[in-house]
Amino acid sequence: MNIGQRIKQLRIKNNLTLEELASRCELTKGFLSQLERDLTSPSISTLNDIVEALGMTLAQFFQEEKPEKIVFTQEDFFIDEKEGTTVTWIVPNAQKNEMEPILLEIQPGKTSFSLTPHEGEEFGYLINGKLLLVDGEKQYAIKKGQTFYIKGSNDHYLKNDGNVVAKVLWICTPPIF
Repeated sequence: MNIGQRIKQLRIKNNLTLEELASRCELTKGFLSQLERDLTSPSISTLNDIVEALGMTLAQFFQEEKPEKIVFTQEDFFIDEKEGTTVTWIVPNAQKNEMEPILLEIQPGKTSFSLTPHEGEEFGYLINGKLLLVDGEKQYAIKKGQTFYIKGSNDHYLKNDGNVVAKVLWICTPPIF
């Protein structure tokens, strides 16, 4: 592990300048600069002071971070089948993200779950079939290849008023599914 690089990474992640971090751990800005460039090494005691100023323990500092997963395959997906609908979470644990994409399949004559008003926005792309978007008192017909974009300010849901399974990519921010 490159200690200096790790300190710099954590300092930047915590939005701290060299000066601010130096002040918090009672070191000089010059010493921290040399440390971050691997021109010097800290004692265990000094490293502990720096790490505490960064809000973590030595164990956490040396713990290897798991790389964030970027690409997901069908083996990662979570599927929930309910009467007339299938919800596929195509990005697992998306609650930790800013948006949550799902793949929703609605059988002919069935409706999706109804969402109550919430802060945020939703986007949908109809991959197959046709749907009726019910947003409060308004209804919008959506055909294959069309999209919708709504605020979460009304009760809303999707209804499959066609005769084939409707498949929609639905993305919500913040995550609420």
